[in-house]
Amino acid sequence: MILNSLPTEFQQAKPIIDTIEAAGYEAYFVGGSVRDTILGKPIHDVDIATSAFPAEVKGLFKRTVDTGIEHGTVMILDHGQGYETTTFRTESGYQDFRRPDQVTFVRSLKEDLKRRDFTINALAMRANGEVIDLFDGLQDMDAGVLRAVGVAEDRFHEDALRMMRAVRFASQLGFTIESETAQAITDNAALLTKIAVERTRVEWEKLLMGHDPVRGLQSLVATELYRYMPHMADQKAMLQTIMALPAWQLPTINSTWTFLVWAMDLQDSTDIRSLLKDWKTSNELIDHVTAAWKALSALKQRGQLTASELFDTGLPALTTANTVANLFGFGQAQADMDAAYAALPIQDKHALAVNGGDLIKQQIVTPGPQMGQILQQLLTAVVTGQVKNEVPALTELARMIADTKND
Repeated sequence: MILNSLPTEFQQAKPIIDTIEAAGYEAYFVGGSVRDTILGKPIHDVDIATSAFPAEVKGLFKRTVDTGIEHGTVMILDHGQGYETTTFRTESGYQDFRRPDQVTFVRSLKEDLKRRDFTINALAMRANGEVIDLFDGLQDMDAGVLRAVGVAEDRFHEDALRMMRAVRFASQLGFTIESETAQAITDNAALLTKIAVERTRVEWEKLLMGHDPVRGLQSLVATELYRYMPHMADQKAMLQTIMALPAWQLPTINSTWTFLVWAMDLQDSTDIRSLLKDWKTSNELIDHVTAAWKALSALKQRGQLTASELFDTGLPALTTANTVANLFGFGQAQADMDAAYAALPIQDKHALAVNGGDLIKQQIVTPGPQMGQILQQLLTAVVTGQVKNEVPALTELARMIADTKND
């Protein structure tokens, strides 16, 4: 196969390959960018593989960075953008089921490609668009099949994260995992516990945001891989429930976790925070998901949110909550949610017309806990429409509250 019209990203990187080939070495575009180009999908990183050893690559270009020199990877910066260029290599001795104990540089493209995970990722492409397919990846791509290169069990012992990549690709590409590859995942699923949670989490999030997440979940359940994911061992029924929902897609990482905690029927924010911490998510995501979950609970109970709930949740988490609520059949039109939020007198606590300094100057309160309590009451009064967000009205109300507290 020859691709006659290459994306701009390849055209911009072509001088790198031309320089390497002019020196007598082989060089190819490899990996996901080749796969996605054939599938008609947008490409991201352009990776290059070459028969030139790292020192030889560095000798051909003025500006390089040793981004992974022990594995043969050099970042070439000569053409205004960085291109990772990796020497053909073989690997051996995966004692941690993730990284090779030994890397050997070779001159053979076939030896390099045979260590790849799946046939659709074991494609190489010359600068002129000619695709090199040594493991029938094009045939598998046409059939919508995900197949390990060589012996599937060997590939998963080399890198157990590849099992999660398999179910993720099933979701993203809508592919079916070939039977021997699927069986090898089932047989080796427990190896997933050897992988850092952060790496598993990334694949899990991509699966849930994929084009066909149900297909990915079906593979996850069929292979029992889910049993070795944090907090998921007893969640088969939950997974089956979300697989049965009408066609759905999740647009953001925040929405994936909000969707999950709701589907798991977690009962309080403590449980949510525990789950998300065990998955090594950020504090920012934890706060977002917790706020969205509270809004979801209110929507489920009453079908609408109070002004205080809208304000406390904030528009980003409200959007997440409503997205998930709609998947479960009790959400609102997003335009209505946006309009309700926009109608609030203020959307941020900093928009309150008075602050602590103002109250001190007016000799209404002295610094301390009482000042914070009064400001919170003023904020609530403005948000709920009890008082206008104006200095005279807020000062008067603050004085009344302070007098009441001092009685």
